[in-house]
Amino acid sequence: MKTKEKQNMKKYISELLGTFILVFFGTGTAVISGLNPDNSVGTFGIAFAFGLTVIAAAYSIGDISGGHLNPAISFAMFLDKRIALKDFLLYTLFQIFGAILASSMIWIILNTLKGSVEFSYGANLPNNISNIGAFVVEAILTFVFVFVVLSVTKTKFIAPNLSVLVIGFALMMVHLIGIPLTGTSVNPARSIAPALFIGGEALSSIWIFITAPLLGAAISVAVHRLLEKQ
Repeated sequence: MKTKEKQNMKKYISELLGTFILVFFGTGTAVISGLNPDNSVGTFGIAFAFGLTVIAAAYSIGDISGGHLNPAISFAMFLDKRIALKDFLLYTLFQIFGAILASSMIWIILNTLKGSVEFSYGANLPNNISNIGAFVVEAILTFVFVFVVLSVTKTKFIAPNLSVLVIGFALMMVHLIGIPLTGTSVNPARSIAPALFIGGEALSSIWIFITAPLLGAAISVAVHRLLEKQ
């Protein structure tokens, strides 16, 4: 394998590993905390878990692949001409593989538990909100999150090594409002994986959690470019 091909493969595998960490510890925290409602970490705890995991994963692989961990971010980076179409497509593929692997591990762990318990595996669903409402929520949350990512990875206002912390806190922020409404996706890979295990309504509404984040990402690129020209 040529040197450039090896470097590319390292990037794709890094995205797989990073997304695995994000989904395993992020959705895993949500699922495990639900096993004992009296000892639940709550909305803040789940949001904090997602923020911490994206910080840990991005700091671990950021210098290899950029640490996207999310097809919506990769899509925004492609639209902003920071990565090529090939990288966007392969990043997305490996991110989905990483998310599926993480959900598979969660599935294995849950099925070793004693007793009969129904699990959601962290699937995203509209919660007391219409599909249109869920779509709007996910588009707005992704817009804000990806806009932060685009800004802090390009600005000279903060040191580059601090940008990951800002991104982690931004992900935590959008989860705080999104969890009660949709479970918060802002990441198609994170939503696809558990939906495959649950099926039913989670799978039938997966279109929301794929298209809305991509739309939100596209809008964030347009707004970021507009402000950048000022």
